[in-house]
Amino acid sequence: MLRWSVIFLIIALIAAVFGFGNIAASAAGIAKVLFFVFLILFVISLVSNAIKR
Repeated sequence: MLRWSVIFLIIALIAAVFGFGNIAASAAGIAKVLFFVFLILFVISLVSNAIKR
């Protein structure tokens, strides 16, 4: 999921360079959502592994 977040971030940067503001904003929004979902799942994984031990 982090990989997809980075891909959408790169798409947003490229779109911003070429002047496609709406596409850049959409791709950046998707990247932000994916990053936070990844972060939440990562923390849940860490907590569940700590509880198992």
